[in-house]
Amino acid sequence: MRWWKILGLAGTAGVAATGVVIVRAERKRRAYTPDQVRERLHARLGDKSDHPDRTTPVDDGKS
Repeated sequence: MRWWKILGLAGTAGVAATGVVIVRAERKRRAYTPDQVRERLHARLGDKSDHPDRTTPVDDGKS
């Protein structure tokens, strides 16, 4: 019966640790000002414009 208690405590510790990680990530995400978010989105958009659009069909010559 003792190993059930250890398993239960380990599971509880795992859930608590996961919650801590999620809360820290949320705090980090919310720490950005709207201007910082806008700048990051523009930077990501600029990175993507360097690569060709993958949604356009490619002529493979099979038609």
